[in-house]
Amino acid sequence: MADSEFAFELRVCAWAERHWHPEGAGRPSLVARQLGTRDRRWDTVVVEVAPEALAARANFGTKRLDSDLLHVVRNAPADWQFYRDVLPYPGYPWRYVREAVHRAGDRGVVETRKNGNRIELRRKWAYPDWVERIVAVENKPDLDASAADALADQLERDVALSLADEVWLATQSDGERVERALLQEMPVEAGILVFDGGEASVEWHPRSLDTDGAGTRITERPSGGEFDQSAATFEYVDAEWKAEKRLEIAERAYERGWRSYLDTMRPDCRHFAVKRAEHGYVPYCGAKDREQTAAECSGSCREYEPEPPAWRQQGWPLKGGPGSGIRDVLEERRQRQR
Repeated sequence: MADSEFAFELRVCAWAERHWHPEGAGRPSLVARQLGTRDRRWDTVVVEVAPEALAARANFGTKRLDSDLLHVVRNAPADWQFYRDVLPYPGYPWRYVREAVHRAGDRGVVETRKNGNRIELRRKWAYPDWVERIVAVENKPDLDASAADALADQLERDVALSLADEVWLATQSDGERVERALLQEMPVEAGILVFDGGEASVEWHPRSLDTDGAGTRITERPSGGEFDQSAATFEYVDAEWKAEKRLEIAERAYERGWRSYLDTMRPDCRHFAVKRAEHGYVPYCGAKDREQTAAECSGSCREYEPEPPAWRQQGWPLKGGPGSGIRDVLEERRQRQR
């Protein structure tokens, strides 16, 4: 199915974009990749959305609203008021809040004005409650015993923190080895997706996690040796922190989508192309005659050759050169998913 974890990851994202949810009826959703928190990054993130609220979110533009902007936008009043009178104290100096208010005004997501020495603001639109659920998927096409042991630890941490509503593991079909590694090593709360020939089947159904309550962040685990009797150390994470992080992750997913790999690769190389896979387009290298990874498709690649200037000057085969054409096509698809 895939030659690398990167290629498998793109296929999982493309499948999720077309067929989510694995357990039945389709659910409106956005799919992104390589998102999470400072301590944990998920391979694939599926944000299930409320369609009407998602359409209202479009009023704020295609760029993400970071934590500071969300603080301003979500608390902006309907009528003009001094920003310090209406915005909750965020726990850091007000001068940073003032900067965020100016940024929000420059972005056009709130209205601002100066009244003497005071900066006043009012909202242009109410920020919608557009995120219904967040699902995290860990991708591992070649799952052996050692990989299953490492993934089991990661998924147990995800379950304990319960930042996502569901946690899944996606892998490729590999007979008995997959069945043993998955069903015996993975936490029972995590779902298991097995891909075979581009189609996915549910091998284990996940449990819904308590995202509205406090979570547990495992900070250190014992080695598990014969003489190791030490206990794991952990800390509690309050529900408010989780709610804020979930919305920040959803905003980043809204901006990036899963085709953001193009931002770190070199479509301006004359060998760069895209080819049709099972559920969408994937990057392909004509020089290597295979799908390349994001890490090797860079300016330091030995096969890298910039597009000839004549391609861009003559507008062949698309205006701006093939690389620009590929960017335009994938960006149009990302916009369509929004």
